[in-house]
Amino acid sequence: MARITAGVATSHVPAIGAALDLGKSADAYWAPVFKGYEFSKRWIAAAKPDVVILVYNDHATAFSLDLVPTFAIGCAASFTPADEGWGARPVPVVEGHPELADHIAQSVIQQDFDLTIVNRLDVDHGLTVPLSLMFGQPQAWPCRVIPIAVNVVLYPPPSGQRCYNLGKAIRRAVDSFDGDLNVQIWGTGGMSHQLQGPRAGLINREFDNAFLDRLIHDPQAQARVPHIEYVREAGSEGIELVMWLLMRGALDARVREVHRFYHVPASNTALGHLILENPAEPDGRGDPQA
Repeated sequence: MARITAGVATSHVPAIGAALDLGKSADAYWAPVFKGYEFSKRWIAAAKPDVVILVYNDHATAFSLDLVPTFAIGCAASFTPADEGWGARPVPVVEGHPELADHIAQSVIQQDFDLTIVNRLDVDHGLTVPLSLMFGQPQAWPCRVIPIAVNVVLYPPPSGQRCYNLGKAIRRAVDSFDGDLNVQIWGTGGMSHQLQGPRAGLINREFDNAFLDRLIHDPQAQARVPHIEYVREAGSEGIELVMWLLMRGALDARVREVHRFYHVPASNTALGHLILENPAEPDGRGDPQA
């Protein structure tokens, strides 16, 4: 049977992709950022996921502000890196897993979540930067990817509780898939940052690190935090952190913290990164959350 073995959370700062693409990853400014992912690259090379369910937000690239689904799932066989105004990133085409994606869509919709099914989707830095951070610059991505796009761009965004519950529904969907797949789920975006207005450049280290603690040890409490607290404490773009709750909802109640990294600044944001594993039980399933 398919199983979710681990979760990854990471910021998806667009300037990180530019630093990689322009050969600046060893520069004094960027080297500390990429150093935080050296362990992650070794870890994922050993973990060898077959499929990554990658939760991200589209930045008005695939979805214009004329049509913004709250939750969308990419069910196509492949996804092309998007041109975000300065050309597409020079990264491989993202190969999907239509069979598992279709199964997740069917299962989650039957659990009363309205997913928008997308059969043609160009993916922007929100999805490709996390892949680059974890896998480097390969000729082809070493696993299949199922994009889950969450609206955290246009008001109103989904609540943290809704994202957390969707993660649980995705976990049940994966558990019921008739196929032997090693699946990971990634939540991306954040951490504290604001890109405009009088508070542009806001960073809140205390909030960010408290969020990481609660996400690991008390995600149910974190899920109850209203969106206005994210905006007030972490800036207007800090609301992206609800996507990390979607990842956490798909994991076991008790997880093993494998790696934690926090760095300020990365461009004008706080950067966070977690690797969490489901502890293996004798049946290989662990302790799913209720």
